[in-house]
Amino acid sequence: MVTPSDVIPAPAHERDERGAPEGPPQIVPRRHPGRLLTGAAALAVLALVLHSVVRNAAFQWDVVGRYLTTGAVLDGLLLTLWLTGAVMVLGFLLGTFLAVLRLSANPVLRTLSWGYVWIFRSTPLLVQLLFWFNIGALYPTLGIGIPFGPQFATVKTVNLLGPTLTAVVGLTLHETAYAAEVVRGGILSVDAGQNEAAQALGLGRWRTLRRIVVPQAMRSIVPTAGNMLIGTLKGTSIVSVLAVHDLLFSVQLIYNRTYQVIPLLLVATLWYVAVTSVLGIGQYYVERYYARGSARSLPPTPLGRLRARLAALRGRLRRAAAADSRPALGGDR
Repeated sequence: MVTPSDVIPAPAHERDERGAPEGPPQIVPRRHPGRLLTGAAALAVLALVLHSVVRNAAFQWDVVGRYLTTGAVLDGLLLTLWLTGAVMVLGFLLGTFLAVLRLSANPVLRTLSWGYVWIFRSTPLLVQLLFWFNIGALYPTLGIGIPFGPQFATVKTVNLLGPTLTAVVGLTLHETAYAAEVVRGGILSVDAGQNEAAQALGLGRWRTLRRIVVPQAMRSIVPTAGNMLIGTLKGTSIVSVLAVHDLLFSVQLIYNRTYQVIPLLLVATLWYVAVTSVLGIGQYYVERYYARGSARSLPPTPLGRLRARLAALRGRLRRAAAADSRPALGGDR
């Protein structure tokens, strides 16, 4: 039998006004004043920087707005986008072929593929572009015919390789070397048991590579390929040394005539930032697509997180409104 003396009374801070024990103590999250101070300091620095950029008359934002959508700038932007797309497609097609050769059992093909990657990764891109631009000094003519025999048709290299085609060739060959390593690393990231299971099912090497290995390797390939795409977009600006009318060269032509260097460089910067942001968003959703099956559920998208936070905020507001409209209990009689 339990007597009243055996019951341990609740502490005084856990009793209500009538002396009855309250519920469990409320859990309060730990405060982090250092985080708040650091965040406030970072926002203050950002505000100072933005104020300096917006209020500085030397940036000439009115000139930036006037030239942002001019025909010459938009034509250069379109050529930049075309170069980026062509180089990435051709580079990854050739790079995938080289990656397969690197993984081949044939020592000759494996060595030749390694040598290609070694040469083109060891020389600067600008040197490669200048070399291809002056290829006519080494090979004045190119012909089609029988090896070590007569030629059926010839063409002058100067007439064949103009500045734009030279830029495509140089950028593609350079990109191929890096794409080959990206694809090879993605293929090697797939567990060897996948190949063994495919062989046990009687699947051929090419079918195994196309239907089993490559879809799983894309999880490792896509992030690096996205970074390469953005790097290629910005790297196309180097073709301005060949007088290719890309975005940067078009801007340079304008400020060489108007001497408004800073605002015209800002025009190019804003377009590069805008296109890079769009490519970054696309990369995010492509990564989510190939991440299916690697986890039980995919993380929410930024838009999904925003909708969830808005829904939670609306729920809290409804609960607060309901609590305010609820009649008080135990009022005056």
